[in-house]
Amino acid sequence: MSQPLIEAMLETALYAADLDAAERFYGGILGLEKIARVGNRHVFYRCGPGVLLIFNPLETVKPPEDGAALPVPPHGTSGAGHACFRLAKENFSATIVALETAGIAIEADFTWPNGGRSIYFRDPAGNSLECAEARIWGIE
Repeated sequence: MSQPLIEAMLETALYAADLDAAERFYGGILGLEKIARVGNRHVFYRCGPGVLLIFNPLETVKPPEDGAALPVPPHGTSGAGHACFRLAKENFSATIVALETAGIAIEADFTWPNGGRSIYFRDPAGNSLECAEARIWGIE
């Protein structure tokens, strides 16, 4: 195969047992646009050209009911995960202020050897989140 068939990441999944806290964090503090919430199972957000899925790990391990319209197989994980959000260089200061104003500690703030900057912090479920310039991966 000379050309990869996969185009890009479409969705990223994180897990949080407290979806109300996740909703306040991702929608309120980070300002992501909510697509949908289904009870205590999941809440989905638009994030640039992709989608961020926040699942309750206790719900996603349940198999779909017989004849379900969307027979998504059980999936999930336990423990904290990681996701990185693309952030333009000029938006770091405002993002840091918004996080710190909300009481969210910045765990690390540094520049990679190639010149791209990253900051790390945690969501209410303990997931490690990063905001970084795309150049850390050679994307301009």
